[in-house]
Amino acid sequence: MLFLNNDDVRSVLTMDMTVDAIRQAYQEIVDGEAICRPRMDIRMPTKDPNKVYRWASMEGGSANTGYFGIRFHSNVLHQAEYEGVQTHEMVAVRPGMVMGMVLLIDTNNAEPLALINDGFLQRMRVGADSAIGAELMAREDAEVVGILGSGGMARSHIRAFCAVRPIRRLQVYSPTSANREQFAREVAQEFEIETVVCDNPADVYRGADILAACTDGGFQENPGEYKSAHLGRYLEPGTHITSIWGRLDDDTTQKIDVALVLGTSPAPQGYPELKVHDTLLAWSVPTETPKFQDHHYHQKSANYSVKQGNTYSIEEKTVYMEELLAGLKEGRTAPEQVTFSDRGNLQGAQFHSVAGRVYEAARAEGLGREIPTEWFLQSERD
Repeated sequence: MLFLNNDDVRSVLTMDMTVDAIRQAYQEIVDGEAICRPRMDIRMPTKDPNKVYRWASMEGGSANTGYFGIRFHSNVLHQAEYEGVQTHEMVAVRPGMVMGMVLLIDTNNAEPLALINDGFLQRMRVGADSAIGAELMAREDAEVVGILGSGGMARSHIRAFCAVRPIRRLQVYSPTSANREQFAREVAQEFEIETVVCDNPADVYRGADILAACTDGGFQENPGEYKSAHLGRYLEPGTHITSIWGRLDDDTTQKIDVALVLGTSPAPQGYPELKVHDTLLAWSVPTETPKFQDHHYHQKSANYSVKQGNTYSIEEKTVYMEELLAGLKEGRTAPEQVTFSDRGNLQGAQFHSVAGRVYEAARAEGLGREIPTEWFLQSERD
């Protein structure tokens, strides 16, 4: 069994490889040759009333590749604020550290093949997912990208968009000026494109052909206003938008002409009524439990989990990827349309497909550390 850390993954995983793997996984779901389930969270209050423990997992596998993967992470959540923008931070053991892994298994003999740090892979698969949405829905001549956020997800998204469209300019805003300036410098050097650092989120929208919200903080311009991932009042005709966290505000929802959902996890066998479109299913220690009535972050976290799903809810404007691929519905039909893409709840399909490619490439290059497979096997059974 192979252990691969983030540096191992970074040395072999390209954006083109990631996009191709996920595109194949989505097609297999449509063709009935693969399976996955939605992401599921379990949340519990901790001894600190300002923190919450979260276990999250998602899984799936392909009958074609013979790979099955489960991605899981185990962290403590708390809320932080940076220059007036609130975010949900996570930590494991000590500040600056998180815990997240992908376990890859061979379905032909149930052998555990690899245990992989999920950090770099996680960002790449989200960026690739947004790239597939842009590939199907953005204008062919899209060349200006606007990004809200300047962290790891923002970096994977500019790589992803450059892989599917002829991008020549980036416009970026994030709450911390030093972070957005550094991000812009790195993008300009890596991709040799023009970069513009914006001091106001509204400036990101001007002239943007593709707009990506890559922050969980949300933006609020007026007191009492809901902090949303996008500020729809600034959307211009022809823009394609994505949002990896949080709900869209009402202005954004109303301006969208066509929304693409990249896929929906199949229902449990024999229970078609249990098929859900939510991106996240969460279980939580009841917030009304008297013992935890003063744990306000636990209550807020539970509410946030519910709001995180269903970023777009107008069904008559929605097209699902299986409908698009089958020619049953159309995506963008005019250059002035505002389009939106959302990954749906196929995260489990993303991880087994990308992890499989990483494992094969790492094996070929002799990367990683070997762990005795026997450590994970036993002769005693139930």
